[in-house]
Amino acid sequence: MAAQAPQVDRRQVLAYRVAAQQLDRSGGPRPGDLAVLSLGVQDTPYGAARQALAARGATGSDDRLELVWSMRGAPHLHRRTELPTLAAKLWPLSDADATRRIPGQIGAGARLGLTAFRATAEAFQAVVTTELERGVVSRAVSDRVPAELTYDCRACQARHISGSVFQQAGLAGGVRLVVSGRAARLAPLPDWPGPPAAAAHTAELVATYLRLLGPATPADAAGFLGTTATELRQVWPSGLVEVRVDARAAWLPADALDALTGAPAPRLVRLLPPGDPLLAGRDRDLLVPVREHQRQLWRAIGNPGALLVDGEVVGTWRARQAGKGRLELTVQAFSALSARVRREIDAEAVTVAAARAATDVRVRVEPT
Repeated sequence: MAAQAPQVDRRQVLAYRVAAQQLDRSGGPRPGDLAVLSLGVQDTPYGAARQALAARGATGSDDRLELVWSMRGAPHLHRRTELPTLAAKLWPLSDADATRRIPGQIGAGARLGLTAFRATAEAFQAVVTTELERGVVSRAVSDRVPAELTYDCRACQARHISGSVFQQAGLAGGVRLVVSGRAARLAPLPDWPGPPAAAAHTAELVATYLRLLGPATPADAAGFLGTTATELRQVWPSGLVEVRVDARAAWLPADALDALTGAPAPRLVRLLPPGDPLLAGRDRDLLVPVREHQRQLWRAIGNPGALLVDGEVVGTWRARQAGKGRLELTVQAFSALSARVRREIDAEAVTVAAARAATDVRVRVEPT
């Protein structure tokens, strides 16, 4: 008779994720040593990754890191030495998977499947041999790929490659991002081995997702990677254990089960930036159960940051520059905050300011 799956509630899951992602600041001062770097830290808008690392107690630069287009083509910070393997982990698993990852804007191009990704990656490697403006690269890559991957852009009054394919194939083509101000240039990754021959080690990436954002389902992991649960089940990792989360089946690496069931209730306040790894899970109903609060946190454009108190998202926040070296933070709480939480928000605001190179910060807390 099969053993019954362990049962946990959402509070235990949130406590586990806070600890697994080292929001308790147990990970040390160097950004590249943090556990979340194994999955990558999204940098949208630019500077958000630096704030996410600071929220975990890691500040300053780390020359082991690179900013590249990775998960779903979004910019993420990763460890440089892991990038060739990461490119293979992110490579589409099949022609059908590749087609699924290409938007309907270029239907004929999507039907090229893996050929679309390989042609774009090879074009990147041929074009980006030195640091170049993104527009220059886009035009040159567009000229080298099959016409089906391009479209007429009214804004540019030119025909160029679909931005989704462009960004999803960038890492495989050995491209890194160099950001200055609001502009991003593209530069080659040194000694790049070329596009992957085929997808490889994808199960390891899924296991990392489950370790940092689990317990979770195949659909959750697929949403994060930009693929489908059907494709991902073909490479679903071994060594997992089923867990019931409020009666819902989910999975976790077996060696993390004790950490899940024994996770201490967190007592901390953090100002998480948009795109923070804790917010990257696809089970948003678990993280933020109230739909209205979800709408406030995850918007079509311009997400705010999240106010995390003792493992729960209890509000949003935004920052604006208020003069040279000055920052103003506006926190909108979902409900009344205690005096202790208000004091800790002030302390965390200093961390946000330092990550943004501001010397003075003012905080205003208001209800939603």
